[in-house]
Amino acid sequence: MLKQLFTLTPLIFAIAACSDNNGDTTADSSSSTQADTSEHSINYQLVDGAESRFDIYTDYELTSDLSHLSADQKQMIGLLIDASKIMDELFWQQAFPRDRQEFLAALPSQAVNFGNINYGPWDRLDGNKPFVQEFSEKPAGANFYPADMSKQEFERFDNADKTSLYTLLRRDNNGQLITVNYSDAYQQQLTEAADILRQAADLAESQSFANYLRLRADAFLSNEYQPSDLAWMDMTDNDIDVVIGPIENYEDQLFGYKTAFESYVLIKDKAWSERLAKYAQFLPELQRGLPVEDKYKAEIPGSNAQLNAYDAIYYAGHSNAGSKTIAINLPNDEQVQLEKGTRRLQLKNAMRAKFDKILRPIAEELIVPEQRDNITFDAFFANTMFHEVAHGLGIKNTINDKGTVRSALKEHASALEEGKADILGLYMITQLFEKQQINRGELEDYYTTFMASIFRSVRFGASSAHGKANMIRFNYFANQGAFTRNAEGQYAISMGRMRQAMNSLSEQILTLQGDGDYQAVNELVARLGVVNEQLQADLDRLSDKGIPVDVDFIQGKKVLGL
Repeated sequence: MLKQLFTLTPLIFAIAACSDNNGDTTADSSSSTQADTSEHSINYQLVDGAESRFDIYTDYELTSDLSHLSADQKQMIGLLIDASKIMDELFWQQAFPRDRQEFLAALPSQAVNFGNINYGPWDRLDGNKPFVQEFSEKPAGANFYPADMSKQEFERFDNADKTSLYTLLRRDNNGQLITVNYSDAYQQQLTEAADILRQAADLAESQSFANYLRLRADAFLSNEYQPSDLAWMDMTDNDIDVVIGPIENYEDQLFGYKTAFESYVLIKDKAWSERLAKYAQFLPELQRGLPVEDKYKAEIPGSNAQLNAYDAIYYAGHSNAGSKTIAINLPNDEQVQLEKGTRRLQLKNAMRAKFDKILRPIAEELIVPEQRDNITFDAFFANTMFHEVAHGLGIKNTINDKGTVRSALKEHASALEEGKADILGLYMITQLFEKQQINRGELEDYYTTFMASIFRSVRFGASSAHGKANMIRFNYFANQGAFTRNAEGQYAISMGRMRQAMNSLSEQILTLQGDGDYQAVNELVARLGVVNEQLQADLDRLSDKGIPVDVDFIQGKKVLGL
């Protein structure tokens, strides 16, 4: 009966208040959230085989050297972590329509940490399949829309705010659709978070950072985020950063309209950031050279975009769910991007964790021995960085009055944008390497590491925009002969054919985005966004070898010594 109730009942409008939890969020303390199940009438049962998934994450302690920070800055970090915990609670409510504590309390003890990692009963790295018997498949619209709302009903709903990034859709007492601003739906929690950000602003040594924090606090209560996005782009002298609020739209797999709450607390690595600063100036030149007709590259990206490296010291909400982000490209607001460019944040410690614990072991299993030395951290870092830079290339608005690319391509926009960023990132590296602007290693390092990274990311599954993008690219490369597979199941790249495939796929994606061709993108995803039997067998070998799929962070004030 629970399965039927969840599937048929409209998702709740009344949002439960955040739990009062001042403890650290850590991988090894998640079970502390489990209450005595004897107080509850429900005890969930795991689906067959679920326990085999519980060890796909490997622990990694998220920390950084804080010795150069002042006492006020350390106190400010504590406040930013407090505000981040509120984002975490809000994301639980957006992703899962039931009470978090009751859900965790009803899980078998061995499943509690897995439930925390996935923010609900669905395995995010296995196509959102339920790992608990009492739940059916995850609603594509998560908890942003009523569970019984069809796409047709949404299209008929005449309301200018229905596609807003910062509204929920709910039903009124008559069962009719209405929109509710995030600032109203989550008023209590956002008011608390705003107060904390203002306290943090009072401790900030950078006045531009203090201004951003205050404007972000205002945005929580006004539902207007653009002023704080602009202020964030104007901020350059801060040692500490926080990316906080409703930001990415990946959780909304129904339309891709709604943004999810998340947070990253970051410490800038000034030495690495100085190494990266020069690359942004090449964006306009690289835009002009894209392998596509001029009309698909008429927009000129801002050349004042910033490239910075950071240590991440706290993840919360969407950023902490399932696979962990290792680089960020923001803001997503198309108007801000055209006016100010974007900031690309490379999360160096998280990146190193995935390289050492996941990518290296994958290469040892799936890449031919003679190309394994081409798998390097510098190449992995560069590929990841230029992926984020490449989000600024191409086109943000369709060329035929279909609006933004994001609105025209709906639920496929995120996967295609991630695919664009991956392939154009490699294009950028190729161009800059040949201009001798990149002088670390060999070009083959970047191509081989890029190929190995496809195996890493495709394991995220079809429920992830990044995973789907990697499936499309793997199958496209296979069709173009960009790599070969030997009898031992090891892959070798062909530099020439991979470069040809890179250019032709770049042209195809940029054209689809510029045309806003939803039907063609839908067909592309259906045709290439799949894992074939041979690739699945190779991925299963990685699991059999015990190679983790992703990391689970041990994090919080105690880890940082605060």
